[in-house]
Amino acid sequence: TLAYNTVRSFLKLSGHSASILLSVGSVTKTLHACNSWQASVSHIHPVLPLPQFHKHLAPMAEPESLIVPVQSGEKRGCPEEEEEEDAPSKRPRVDTDHENGGEPLQDEEEEEPEGEGGDGEEDGETFADMMKHGLTELDVGILKYVSSLEGFSGILKERYSDFMVHEINKQGMTVRLDDLSIPAESEEVPEAQQQPEESDVLTEGQKQQLGELQLFKNKEGNVSIEVIDDTKEKRTLVHKAIKTQFPGLETKTEEKEGRKFIVAYHAAGKKALAAPRKHSWPKNRGSFCHFVLYKENKDTMDAVNVLSKFLRLRPNMFSYMGTKDKRAITVQEIAVLKITAERLGHLNKCLMNLKLGNFCYKTHPLKLGELQGNHFTVVIRNISGTDEQVHQAMTSLKETGFINYYGMQRFGTTAVPTQHVGRAILKSNWNEVVDLILKPRPGAEKGYLVNCREEWAKTQDPEAALKKLPNKRCVEGQLLRGLSMYGKKNIITAFELIPRNNRLMYIHSYQSVVWNTMVSRRIEAFGLKAVEGDLILRGTEAHLLSAEEAETHSVHDVVMPLPGFDVIYPSHHVGKGYREMLSADGLDIDNMRHKVKDYSLAGAYRRIIIRPSDVSWEVIQYDDPRISLVHTDVEKLEDKPAPVFNKEGKYRALRMEFSLPPSSYATMAIREVLKIDTSIKKQTQLNTTWLN
Repeated sequence: TLAYNTVRSFLKLSGHSASILLSVGSVTKTLHACNSWQASVSHIHPVLPLPQFHKHLAPMAEPESLIVPVQSGEKRGCPEEEEEEDAPSKRPRVDTDHENGGEPLQDEEEEEPEGEGGDGEEDGETFADMMKHGLTELDVGILKYVSSLEGFSGILKERYSDFMVHEINKQGMTVRLDDLSIPAESEEVPEAQQQPEESDVLTEGQKQQLGELQLFKNKEGNVSIEVIDDTKEKRTLVHKAIKTQFPGLETKTEEKEGRKFIVAYHAAGKKALAAPRKHSWPKNRGSFCHFVLYKENKDTMDAVNVLSKFLRLRPNMFSYMGTKDKRAITVQEIAVLKITAERLGHLNKCLMNLKLGNFCYKTHPLKLGELQGNHFTVVIRNISGTDEQVHQAMTSLKETGFINYYGMQRFGTTAVPTQHVGRAILKSNWNEVVDLILKPRPGAEKGYLVNCREEWAKTQDPEAALKKLPNKRCVEGQLLRGLSMYGKKNIITAFELIPRNNRLMYIHSYQSVVWNTMVSRRIEAFGLKAVEGDLILRGTEAHLLSAEEAETHSVHDVVMPLPGFDVIYPSHHVGKGYREMLSADGLDIDNMRHKVKDYSLAGAYRRIIIRPSDVSWEVIQYDDPRISLVHTDVEKLEDKPAPVFNKEGKYRALRMEFSLPPSSYATMAIREVLKIDTSIKKQTQLNTTWLN
């Protein structure tokens, strides 16, 4: 009872309403979580995430405001943001490595591989205490602003609906969910013309039973349907009707006491990943069904895994142009091989926080990086700036832009930055690589990870350390498994058990720190104008500007290289800074090829200033901090009214919209407006100061 009332009081304080179901076994843990929260409430902003607290509740509505202004989120073991096109190539490239369009503040944490978020005991530190070991912008070379305007404060992502992302496809069109209809079939299906409608095969009672089974509300675990007119054609229709109308269910025919039944059950576990049954596919229909995926508070890979389970497909049957934030409302295009729009459309009946629509058939899948960018709708609540300050800041963003830094999520949030691991890889210092990933560290860590690290430090025994991990799929687990299989004298091979994208993320992180640092020096030295010795792109080739050419170009044309064997550097003194920085780190800028081909860096070029397009903004006032301040695609489909604002409301918020190319971070655009440090460490400190 005490646990129930404490949880209920906390939810009321946070402005949430949710049903609470506590098992007897979870009461003690819940009380512990409540006590930890109560003890630390004087140090933590009320909207900080409390991961321990929520895991003891039955599934309930997603809490909207448990978030710090700049969110780092849970740590994951398998980052998805770094994609294949980041691999070394034979020619210099324009940097387009952020497939999510650089959406900031990701809860999905693709940029931080150390540790797998999961159940585990915390050591009692407050979140603020744990984050004091994290990085700040200064640590990763983020130093300058475009304008000298005075900044102002505000809360970013107080609710996940405060951050909305719409993909911009390769045709330059903004992807929106505005049609849930199933496209008409252009081809004739002769046999089907004489057959009854699938929906007529099942009775209303059977549909209700199957619907409950689909939503895991059926305690029996299956539904049996007797086939009265026992013919193969009738059984086929029933099988097809169940699978089409209730995705995620599998069927089989059983005989009981001389009567035949079709048994529907959940396809789970290995069966969910089994190869899909082969159905006839019309030759004049494109092999790929493209659709728009609308998702709330779920990252792209999680959403794809959910669809895979319900459709009994492997996740690699889906393709997309980029990953999107978790703590946001995002809309993007997805393609799947030989799954009908009808089957996909039926998923809308049973999916939570996901909606599928705008179906069409095409002959090709989607490829990572094909998007032209992303359109952002961002709400910053409780702003302190005057209307004039907001106008000046947003006008500067629209007309001049922001420095195209790599954002903080590129570098992780733990006490061991990802770029340090990348530097050790490039130096072929493999013992240091293992040490950096596995050694004990201060800061935010799950209990089982702490135990694993302590065991490794004490015994250097990979098998003993591995036993401390309940989930072996995290980076630490994958590395320990490799060391166990191949031995500590064969670290290169052991390291390869970590997925390739995760491994490449480390060295790309090091490149990013170098780039950020050099761009800060470039802005400090020459300001916002093109100068002799700067680089511009002509096609995909870099060209050094002469003094005369510099007069005819703007800073928006200037690019800076990520270090590699296939790029050139500025001829002014900032170019020499690359050599100095790499030399200080024990690397030779003239020899960026690695004996392991994957770690050879070709380099790439990246614009130093980005000017967003489609920029608009408004200052709005409201009274209820719990209401959404944006009008989503689903709300428009359901004809729900747009938010209405009270011009005399006691709270003020800045709602801004802008579009960015795929390699840019929206975090850095918002940083330019607010003039704030976007690191989770700094934001946590600001929250603590605000509460005190």
